[in-house]
Amino acid sequence: MIIAFEGVDGAGKNTLVSAVEAELLAREIPVARVGFPRYEQSVHAQLAQAALYGQMGDLLDSIHGMATMFALDRAEVAEDLASFSEDGYVVLLDRFVASNAAYSTARLGSDSVADWVYGLEFDSLGSPLPDLQVLVDVDATVAQQRVAHRADEDSSRAQDRYEADSQLQVDTVAAYRDLAARNWASEWLVMNFDHGADVKQCAQQVVDTIVATLADNNGK
Repeated sequence: MIIAFEGVDGAGKNTLVSAVEAELLAREIPVARVGFPRYEQSVHAQLAQAALYGQMGDLLDSIHGMATMFALDRAEVAEDLASFSEDGYVVLLDRFVASNAAYSTARLGSDSVADWVYGLEFDSLGSPLPDLQVLVDVDATVAQQRVAHRADEDSSRAQDRYEADSQLQVDTVAAYRDLAARNWASEWLVMNFDHGADVKQCAQQVVDTIVATLADNNGK
């Protein structure tokens, strides 16, 4: 089973994924975890990261070019993700294909690019469809404050062009909410992470949904 956690920078995805992982392991459910972009492992992700810091000429200006670089990062491990799922693992993904759809939609100002992303990643490059997508939903201003605080605490962690663009973050939040509302690519679960979210309670809700889905699938 493949579960993708989505949301803008600073939403709290890593926090929720860690809590869900701990809850699954406590219930003795095998887990595999991957975070995207894989900046430490993938040359495609590294090139996209360089573009986000203004080091790749006009690559950043190309919405489709950037989306393709991030898509190729996922395609490198598409078979591995599918294999883990088939072997009975719950695969937790910190960002997946919907991130490409949301950010590209926000940059283009049209949701038509989401269909292009779907065709590129799922149809052409073979990334597996997630069984469930979890939107870690947060107001853009809250997320931006978290990102800024994170950068202040770690001087080596400068904001990239996407993180520094406040309007892009606002538009991406809206794009994510639209994708979730129409269950783009799979069923979605929306978790509100604006202020004072009870992370453990949210994780238990996500895990309960996962366990129920696994039971349904085993019963078929």
